[in-house]
Amino acid sequence: MTPHNQSIEEVLSTLSTDKAQGLSSAEAAARVEKYGENRLREKKKKTTLQRFFDQFKDAMIIILLIAAVVSFVMICIEKNWGELFEPGLILLIVILNAVMGVYQEGKAERALDALKNMSAPHARVIRDGVEKVVDAAELVPGDIIKLEAGDFVPADARLLQSASLKSEEAALTGESVPSEKDATVVVDEKAPIGDRTNMVFSGCSITYGTALAVVTGTGMDTEMGKIAGLLDGEGETQTPLQAKLAQLGKYLGFMALAACAIIFVVGLLNGLEWMHLFMTAVSLAVSAIPEGLPAIVTIVLSIGVQRMVKKNALIRRLPAVETLGGASVICSDKTGTLTQNRMTLTKAYVDGGEVELISNENSEQIRKLLNYGTLCCDGSVNFTAEGEQHIGDPTETAIVVASHKNGFEKDALNAKFPRLAEIPFDSDRKLMSTVNVIDGKKIVIVKGAFDMMATRCVKGDLETAKRVTNEMSSDALRVLAVAYKEIDTVPEDPTSEELENGLTFMGLVGMIDPPRPEARDAVAVCRRAGIKVVMITGDHVVTASAIAKDLGILVEGDRAITGAELDAMNDDELDAVVASISVYARVSPENKIRIVKAWQRKGQVVSMTGDGVNDAPALKAADIGCAMGITGTDVAKGASDMTLTDDNFATIVDAVEEGRGIYANIKKVVGFLLSTNIGEVFTVFFAMLMWHISPLLSMQLLWINLVTDSLPAIALGMEAVEKDVMDRKPKPKDEGIFAHGLGIRVAIQGVMFAALTLIGFWVGTGLPLADMFNGVLLDDAHELNLMGGQTLAFMVLALCQIVQAYNMRSEHSLFKIGPFTNKNLNLAALASTALMAFVLFVPGVQDIFNLVYLTWQQYLIGVGLIFVPLVVMELGKLFGFIKHHEHK
Repeated sequence: MTPHNQSIEEVLSTLSTDKAQGLSSAEAAARVEKYGENRLREKKKKTTLQRFFDQFKDAMIIILLIAAVVSFVMICIEKNWGELFEPGLILLIVILNAVMGVYQEGKAERALDALKNMSAPHARVIRDGVEKVVDAAELVPGDIIKLEAGDFVPADARLLQSASLKSEEAALTGESVPSEKDATVVVDEKAPIGDRTNMVFSGCSITYGTALAVVTGTGMDTEMGKIAGLLDGEGETQTPLQAKLAQLGKYLGFMALAACAIIFVVGLLNGLEWMHLFMTAVSLAVSAIPEGLPAIVTIVLSIGVQRMVKKNALIRRLPAVETLGGASVICSDKTGTLTQNRMTLTKAYVDGGEVELISNENSEQIRKLLNYGTLCCDGSVNFTAEGEQHIGDPTETAIVVASHKNGFEKDALNAKFPRLAEIPFDSDRKLMSTVNVIDGKKIVIVKGAFDMMATRCVKGDLETAKRVTNEMSSDALRVLAVAYKEIDTVPEDPTSEELENGLTFMGLVGMIDPPRPEARDAVAVCRRAGIKVVMITGDHVVTASAIAKDLGILVEGDRAITGAELDAMNDDELDAVVASISVYARVSPENKIRIVKAWQRKGQVVSMTGDGVNDAPALKAADIGCAMGITGTDVAKGASDMTLTDDNFATIVDAVEEGRGIYANIKKVVGFLLSTNIGEVFTVFFAMLMWHISPLLSMQLLWINLVTDSLPAIALGMEAVEKDVMDRKPKPKDEGIFAHGLGIRVAIQGVMFAALTLIGFWVGTGLPLADMFNGVLLDDAHELNLMGGQTLAFMVLALCQIVQAYNMRSEHSLFKIGPFTNKNLNLAALASTALMAFVLFVPGVQDIFNLVYLTWQQYLIGVGLIFVPLVVMELGKLFGFIKHHEHK
């Protein structure tokens, strides 16, 4: 069916509906069953079970599971049922980690669904001959709907009647100027969407006039639905953080396997038992893998997401937070994001007078000009306690607001000076005219483009008016002229020739969509942070450049080009100049994708804003797609990584700042956890090589990794964003998580923890060092010595990590930033210390972990060893071994 190519009668016949009566309720219900609800088909969501199993795809988790399963099998073969606790604990921890991941992902998705439900549209429909308001999802082909200025079009529809109708179709066509509609025409079958003037389309809005239409397509059968369908095949890509953590898991896995192989060879050469060697290998696997890292990173990211929601940024995927932190280019729409999306009258000029700025107390002549302009407007503004609601053409509502500022209400003016006749605006004349009764006289008021008005005026200083028009236009103002004349009688069928000639020029009004006050500061923050801001707009290049200069986006040396100029460049030419272009005007959706790709080829992390359906491919192509929460379509939101609930550019900058802080915190968490794991690996590895025994059991290692370390790690991830985070340049796209010496520091710290733990193990055994090298700990007679050594090694390593959490808070001295300013970390340290005391000293629990009581001298030595990392790290910071790095 091609309704744009059929007459009204043919369309109504094909859809078996009636223009006056509409469908019956019963028929509408039957068609819902046939065609489905008027909704866009969403990508099939993963079930909770699928999400749960997705958590086990991590290399670190897989190695742990293999170790647990093999351990369980060997226990069954040996029938050593007392050892079942260890593999059971491993499995329990892994499952808890998966449950936490599923919970956090679901929480983010529910937040987006809530936003979508808040903006569910309604429609005015005629059913059973009665007009009613229904949920737009209930519309079916054949429904008769009514539309007027301010309405969203709920479905694709063929116009049956139209009066001065205009539809904003930028979401589909990218055309910034509303499209004029006419129900009476029949369009060529192959006409593009923008030329189907007898149709209105789902997701677009009515900016002017009224209409009656019949629904021809709903849901995925609409033009918007067809574009949404193109996105279904797009796969999800990993963010840099996901890729780095996955790679880290593989490296750690290989490291564990290599260490296990060496231990096996050494053990076999020394005649050690298979079971003993395997349990040691399990201990190595456990120690090499930071089991809590995926869950803790998820928690840190989700905390950041919650902070961002409070700042009007809703993140769809948790790891996208880190990508935001690395953003080096922000490509932003102008209208509504950098500007207020509300035309505002700023200047006015009366013939023979001076240009005045619009205020609450303009001159009498300017007030009269504004009143005449308001009388010649169909747009209206509702002023309520919540704010202004603009209905109709934005240039007209700007005039209405300016008149309101000067104390004149549109309704009161219309009542006092009633309208007798009108000639609606059309794009050929570029004029609108009304006839009003003013002071007992019939006055024709005409408003429109100055160049069209000038030829119709017989009175007024048109040369000066032309100069003022040019001056206003050069300031990026949209200029309208107002003229009038008195007539004796009102024609029954007024024409342009009768009313719009022999006019007296009255004056000019200049308006602009002004920048958001906070956008200027946000752009300045971006410049300081080394982030390039690029304005992309469908507006004219002069207007765009003026706004960009005002905001500080377009500075000396930068260029502003049009979409046509961009189309004339090939990719190599664009790559050569893209860094110098700050403004793109009159662009198409395809242009947006080219701009994104050009920056990405330069190794930049690109953020792109968009609201229309046609923006979706560019949002998907960008490293971080930002959809508009107020004006954005569902398709744009679905293709994006982040939704701005206030459509504000400053919110993007706030999100980037938060993203940088979160990434810095994640690096601290990764460094903290890995230094522990490396310390554990070295401890087990070197102890096996020297003494043929492991100083730590796998359950003790799991306790350290997942209980005592996890709480401080989460608290470390909640560290406040550093004040100077936006004074640094963005991190390079290919920068590793261990850049700026973090990897070397982690390794050195791991060696330090291993040395302290091995010293603790030796002290805890109470044996001479020479006896330990002779392998006496393998003798059952020295079981208590072994348990004593494992107890002190366990205590030293676990409590060292709590102290290390404070060291990792900053690359500055702990005493410079305040040792106890992170209250969450203080609580976490207390909780972890209490849990360690519970395991070390409570009878029964102590037995499960194979621990014993020690002498007070051994405990005292252990406490001394615990605080060695604090002294070493502070000295390292003091002498410059640990430096505060910035991206250059």
